[in-house]
Amino acid sequence: MRDDPIAERSPVLFRLFALYLRWYFWRNFRAVRVARAGLPLLSAGRPVIVYTNHPSWWDPALFILISDTLLRGRRGFGPMEAKALDRYRLLRRMGVFGIDLESARGAARFLGVGLRVLSDPRSVLWITAEGAFTDARTRPVRLRPGIAHLARRASGAVLVPMAIEYAFWNERKPEALVRFGRPLDSGGDRSVAQWTVLLEQELAATMDALAQDSTAREPARFVPILAGTGGVGGIYDVWRRVRAWSRGRRAQLSHEEQGD
Repeated sequence: MRDDPIAERSPVLFRLFALYLRWYFWRNFRAVRVARAGLPLLSAGRPVIVYTNHPSWWDPALFILISDTLLRGRRGFGPMEAKALDRYRLLRRMGVFGIDLESARGAARFLGVGLRVLSDPRSVLWITAEGAFTDARTRPVRLRPGIAHLARRASGAVLVPMAIEYAFWNERKPEALVRFGRPLDSGGDRSVAQWTVLLEQELAATMDALAQDSTAREPARFVPILAGTGGVGGIYDVWRRVRAWSRGRRAQLSHEEQGD
């Protein structure tokens, strides 16, 4: 059915695209790392809302990669600004659905589709809750109101804050860093305003914790779900390989091995 994200989503295409993204992240990042602290233990019988900050164009691709590695067996969905989705139509087959961020009709569609998705306990709904690209260090954290309305009405779901950063450590390529926060039960008697404050506080706390992990530059704090290549690149790495080969050794191009 046209414009129905549940009907349009293709598990086969999702899996193939996730495999492609493994290669794409390997090519462009030193590693994709998830903080050991805060890894959620999620019940298989409840739908999940993962709400995140939104620092980069890479975020939707990162969601698919994490879904395929840490949340295998769940069906992932997520909203995207409708005009942006028109440029990446393949994402519709991945469970991404378009919404108009500036209209009441768009808000109603977000809530309606979100509740339908969450009626299935196998589902996970990924939401870049800030609604626009925002630097990971920006405070206070401000979320669009839709996530609070969804949290109030989606009884039985689990909300999990997730912080994202892309940082350069000691290699030519950046690190994609993720940290999960404290799970929250949806529903209850909180108002939309109370939900908004709580969700902002929990996401900000998770982002602050990830910032500490990131600035520490300690790979052991993370579980690497995908490791790319190190080194400087170009002729310098070629020379190091040849030099190591001439001595009967294996070239060590990375500046550190810990955590991989």
